[in-house]
Amino acid sequence: MKRFKIKELLATPPAGQSVKIQGWVRTFRNNQFIALNDGSTIQNMQAVVALASIDDATLKRITTGACLSIQGELIASLGKGQSVEVKVTELEILGDCDAEKFPLQPKKHSLEFLREIAHLRSRTNTISAVMRVRHAMAFAIHRFFNERGFYYIHTPIITGSDAEGAGDMFRVTTLDGKNPPLDENGHVNHKEDFFGRETNLTVSGQLEGETYALALSEIYTFGPTFRAENSNTARHLAEFWMIEPEMAFYDIHDNMQLATDLLQYLVRYALDNCSDDLEFLNKRAQEEEATKPQEQRSELSLLERLKFVVENDFQKLSYTEAIDILKNSTPNKKKKFQYLVEEWGVDLQSEHERYLVEKHFKKPVILYNYPKNIKAFYMRQNEDDKTVAAMDVLFPGIGEIIGGSQREERYDRLLKRIQEMNLPEKELWWYLELRKFGSAPHSGFGLGFERLILFVTGMTNIRDVIPFPRFPKSAEF
Repeated sequence: MKRFKIKELLATPPAGQSVKIQGWVRTFRNNQFIALNDGSTIQNMQAVVALASIDDATLKRITTGACLSIQGELIASLGKGQSVEVKVTELEILGDCDAEKFPLQPKKHSLEFLREIAHLRSRTNTISAVMRVRHAMAFAIHRFFNERGFYYIHTPIITGSDAEGAGDMFRVTTLDGKNPPLDENGHVNHKEDFFGRETNLTVSGQLEGETYALALSEIYTFGPTFRAENSNTARHLAEFWMIEPEMAFYDIHDNMQLATDLLQYLVRYALDNCSDDLEFLNKRAQEEEATKPQEQRSELSLLERLKFVVENDFQKLSYTEAIDILKNSTPNKKKKFQYLVEEWGVDLQSEHERYLVEKHFKKPVILYNYPKNIKAFYMRQNEDDKTVAAMDVLFPGIGEIIGGSQREERYDRLLKRIQEMNLPEKELWWYLELRKFGSAPHSGFGLGFERLILFVTGMTNIRDVIPFPRFPKSAEF
């Protein structure tokens, strides 16, 4: 018999039809009521075993975590909490689960504990809900760009460039770590390495993406990126996913509009297509908020924050305007900010970004025209020679969710900036050459996928929105 997914059956009118379901036991009550879940939905299917219809030995094997195959009749449920249930006619245990050793008993577990059993945490309501939302967002991203005629480009994971100039990279080498070959100066001779030069895991697909934007007009890349930053925080990962569109003939204003359209599209898609999971996550977030001191609680629930993004225009203002607002703000004057805002040119922190969004404007914010000294080399320099055409999108509860800019398309200005920042001109020859042969105004941005999932799910730690988090001293699973 064909297996039905539980999600499908829960939406099917009951007529005593024969069905087959397979999944994992969440609970088993009174030797009669099995709550079965197959991951297709956060909802369980209740399967009802007639008393004395199954032998005692088999009943003892129906434990939380066991995997079952059940055949039976789909009937209207008399109990609360579900509209249909399965009246069991046949039951097979596909995989036993030792109840005394299984770490996921039907009780509340801390997220910290679940990270220690990352191979099993996907069977919890919270993590399975997050991962279904993550899938929906990945699908919606491809759909958004496809509907707008963008081309999906696979940029390399192994690269010789450091797009951000930060230097926090994972090196890729096949050289002997203990006795590497040395050159005449006693340095490691990378000419004998696999690629004949130093290489690393990519920190961004942007630079390579620009090469295709300057041929196909509008492209995006969506893949893993890596930062060897020794940061043990709730907002950082060593391996994470990035969505990076690059568009020829877009200026900074076109760039801001695309970022707005993308974010509103994705949040609307989640509201329209992930309602069961979002309802569960909303309730979970409210319970978590209730444990915090009053002054630390969010003014909006998860669902209210999502609707807030869809229903509000994004407020655009320059970095200079933002600095004036922050300098004159009550938290700054009363020294409540951890990082006081005292002068133009400082890099804004998350607390400043969240103040602008959540307290001052009470809507999503796009900041633009940042000081060039705190931004990357590839950003287009404005005529004031102090700022660059950069933009960041700020969200409630998150702060920066998108960072982007109009790219510097003028060869002489780009070369000068590379030299000012002491970047390796030789390694960027091909990037500079794009500005020699048919250069064009172009723009792009990066959206951290896990930051997006944090926002959409209401989770508070980035390690809980990626299947297997990679961070310092953690790569077990």
